[in-house]
Amino acid sequence: MTIDPLLQPSLAAPHAPTSTPGRFWALVPCAGTGSRAVAAPLATPAGSTLSAFGALASAAGEAAVPQPLPKQYHLVAGHPMVMHTLAAFAGVGRLAGALVAVAPGDRFLDAHEHPSFFVAECGGPTRAATVQGGLLALQAHGAQRDDWVLVHDAARCLVTAEQIDRLIDACAQDSVGGLLAHQLADTLKTSIDGPGGVRVASTVDRSNKWLAQTPQMFRIGPLQDALAKVGTNVTDEASAMEAMGLHPRLVPGGAQNFKVTYPDDFALAEAVLAQRGYGTTLARFGGERGQGATETGRKTIF
Repeated sequence: MTIDPLLQPSLAAPHAPTSTPGRFWALVPCAGTGSRAVAAPLATPAGSTLSAFGALASAAGEAAVPQPLPKQYHLVAGHPMVMHTLAAFAGVGRLAGALVAVAPGDRFLDAHEHPSFFVAECGGPTRAATVQGGLLALQAHGAQRDDWVLVHDAARCLVTAEQIDRLIDACAQDSVGGLLAHQLADTLKTSIDGPGGVRVASTVDRSNKWLAQTPQMFRIGPLQDALAKVGTNVTDEASAMEAMGLHPRLVPGGAQNFKVTYPDDFALAEAVLAQRGYGTTLARFGGERGQGATETGRKTIF
């Protein structure tokens, strides 16, 4: 078994199934490909999500079609992006367990196995469908409907254990739950199509506008009920809860807790990790400073 340096040595004990209600669990949907961030097909490394997909296609008698490596597995500061995400959750001692929900056939994380998280091949065609599968997998692992789940984007690799703890502290006694969010600082415009391109239609009052982030923290049962009622087209868990007439609590996150969405975001994430010295993960888990590779092959040493 190979343990990623970001998670070695670990401060987290193996998470055995538990039936105690009111625990906190993490759920990291990790089944998407991030097409906006990774536009061009890349070589398929052995053991990756795509090589697994290729094997499944071959078994079904279909030709494997080269696809880009999902963005969450691209190197950022020398490690797959999702490992930085999982390192932050491994620093939260009160979690009963952390589940990574991957696509069927995805064995990428086999090479990074660690007791601070476990993997379930329960990914679906949408984010919400993956979350639904992940909630069922958590319950199979011992989670109860009254337990809390913190759903977090795999591609928000700059979240910190301190931010996660702050969310838990703010929402553990809340009747609904809540999410990390960042209050909008820029002037907000609406647009129309006009002569020569897209033009400003109006300026929107930004005083009560927030950018939704993750983790988003709700009790497992109510979140399951909400997703079952509103369907799998919602883009985050808070939207599902809002559709039930509830008002999740907004907990200030930070500008650095952004989601890696576009190609330029990789460089920005590496720059933040360089400034942090791998964030707090080097100090917490040890390991060596790594090197991140850009799409052009240039390497940056941290």
